[in-house]
Amino acid sequence: MKAAAAVQSWKLCGFLRKCLFKALSVGSIPSHVAFIMDGNRRYAKRKNLVEGDGHWAGFSSLITILGYGYDLGIRYVTVYAFSIDNFKRWPDEVQGLMDLMVEKIEELLKTGSFLDQYGIRIYFIGNLRLLNGNVRIAAEKAMKATASNNKTVLLICVAYASRDEIVNAIKRSCEDKLDEADAFEGNEDIKGMNVIRSSGETRLSNFLLWQTAYCPLYAPDALWPDMGLWHLVWAVLSFQRSYSYLQKKKHL
Repeated sequence: MKAAAAVQSWKLCGFLRKCLFKALSVGSIPSHVAFIMDGNRRYAKRKNLVEGDGHWAGFSSLITILGYGYDLGIRYVTVYAFSIDNFKRWPDEVQGLMDLMVEKIEELLKTGSFLDQYGIRIYFIGNLRLLNGNVRIAAEKAMKATASNNKTVLLICVAYASRDEIVNAIKRSCEDKLDEADAFEGNEDIKGMNVIRSSGETRLSNFLLWQTAYCPLYAPDALWPDMGLWHLVWAVLSFQRSYSYLQKKKHL
């Protein structure tokens, strides 16, 4: 009886979510959302958990929000997973994050997984040479395994810093005679990009500085593992309120 009630409740929630997304779609939906996933360690501390458990909770939140975003029609998602500066943390924490990354990549690549459901193509952006062998191999495996997917895109910034990216983009532009936009990674449909940073911070923290020049920033107070459907909804509404103004600014 309880199981049947749970199924009915789940179906009702799914129906209401579809109605909500349809209403949101009357306005402009960001084609590209970039997440700064801030607050995993503070979440663990608040819940009296070890730091690693905070990162596990953060991954769970990421999968949930990605599903909502793709259902809503957001095609490109970029996540700030690990910055170059993060290598300065305690070695045990860094190793724990690397191990978690490898484990979750392998989990995502299982047949019939989340990636297959949404037809997600994965790209890793950053100085991958700084990663240890296991992480680099897992990242390359994920990019190769999803190369034929073409419905949605997930860009994962690892060993990443925007200043480092800008320097490399300038070098590529000069050496290969590339246009400004083509010299940058993660620049897919940036005209419709929205940036969301959890934990209430309004800093970009060396993340996509070139790509986000004209993008709105939404910064809810929730820590990343606490982020859910309504935070994404409010972010989209915030984007819609500023969309017309931002379009005018881009054409000045």
